[in-house]
Amino acid sequence: MKRLLLLAVMLCFAVPARAEEPAGIKATPDTSAVKPKPTAEATAFPPTAFPDASDWGKNIQRTMRLLATSTAEKRNTVRILFYGQSITEQKWATLVEEDLRRRFPHANLVVENRALGGFASQMLVKTAETDLYSFQPDLLIFHVYGAHDKYEDIIRRTREQTTAEILIQNDHVTKPADFNEETDPAKVPIQSGKWDAFMNHNWLPSLAKKYDAELCDQRALWKGYLTENKLESNALLRDSVHLNAHGEWFMAECVKAYLRYDPTLGPSPAEDWVTIYEVGKNVRWVDGKLQLDFAGSRVEAICKPGSAAPAAVSIDGRKPSEFAELYGFTRAVTKPQGKWPVKWPVIAPLGSEKTLLIEDWTLDARKDPANDQLFNFAISGSKTGPDGEGRSDTRFDSKSGRVVIEANDWNVAYVMSLAGIEPVPETFTVTWNVEPRFADEFVSPGVKDAATETTVTLAQGLPNSKYNLEVVGGDTTPIAAIRIYQPPLGRQ
Repeated sequence: MKRLLLLAVMLCFAVPARAEEPAGIKATPDTSAVKPKPTAEATAFPPTAFPDASDWGKNIQRTMRLLATSTAEKRNTVRILFYGQSITEQKWATLVEEDLRRRFPHANLVVENRALGGFASQMLVKTAETDLYSFQPDLLIFHVYGAHDKYEDIIRRTREQTTAEILIQNDHVTKPADFNEETDPAKVPIQSGKWDAFMNHNWLPSLAKKYDAELCDQRALWKGYLTENKLESNALLRDSVHLNAHGEWFMAECVKAYLRYDPTLGPSPAEDWVTIYEVGKNVRWVDGKLQLDFAGSRVEAICKPGSAAPAAVSIDGRKPSEFAELYGFTRAVTKPQGKWPVKWPVIAPLGSEKTLLIEDWTLDARKDPANDQLFNFAISGSKTGPDGEGRSDTRFDSKSGRVVIEANDWNVAYVMSLAGIEPVPETFTVTWNVEPRFADEFVSPGVKDAATETTVTLAQGLPNSKYNLEVVGGDTTPIAAIRIYQPPLGRQ
């Protein structure tokens, strides 16, 4: 009976499966995640008994197809980003990565975990500008606490600026009251005052549906597992919210259960967001020029073996370096004198009003004599030079226009407290860099492994619109294909 109830909870979020199958893909469902193989670590804990939900993973099938169809001769590159807070920093994410590498040994997996413990959605929505969208993942695995509207901002901007598939994790069980919460979304609007029930049974399911994301309902699985094994609500925790070893293992099992390939589900929406144009087939060299009209925000050249002179790249007749949107900042981080580096950004986000230069920036700050909660500072760029002074309680526009800092984007005291640095030092230095996300010339870095794609980013971060790409080279230019990424939502 308990398992039937758990299955009913899971199926309430189900979406009817599509019957069509991607051309050329053998219809062999990957069920290894739904019924995990025992591992040495797993034997220490009661086994899982997940319902065999046939539509799990429906909205992440592009990622799973790339993984499942990788071979020794063609190793598909798959970029996966874990993003969130301290829960996401825990070992479960590593267990998931290890499982994917075991199940798909031929895939070229690029996995990063950029979670920031202590940063709720109100903060993470700012750091996502440097951490999430710039990474351009194929799959985002995401969990965060905090304001519901800022949570949606992160999901929406991911849809505006990337073609990533998204696996949303709802919250795990932390207290006895979670077992008796209302699960009917109509009965837990935000006005109900039942925050946990609202987020997990109303808001997150609605976001998953609105943005074609996959919802990992680990909350229901958690309840079923604890009940089945007669465990207390805190049995998988080491404090009021963080996971112990048992909890890390079980959260990994929950996520792995959704990372399954099943061609009978049909293609996920993301299959329509990425298009490859093969040179010689979909696009051709004519009079030494390769031209392509496209719609999207990101352009990649897929290399083939060979070398040739650099090939000039232009978009709508302009060098990519002339597009201000194709430059980006890294995290603005500090290393207080005599202290260890702090990974959390003390300023986020940074802005600009003028086209950036590829350079390093330094901000030297000192506590204000009249108010030690405020900071006076001066900034300097490695190419721009000294670029102005300001104070942390007012908007700062640098002389060059290349740096803008809003007063409410300073997080010095909080960030340093997270790093165990209290009180804030009298002086500290903040550094960041400007990254180019473009290439004015295509130069192949050389194909070292024919089985693994070698790519060159020609432009990343264009406003999601229509353009004309032109590469001036010739038949000897080692470009095998052009890949276009078109996010489903236009930037707002």
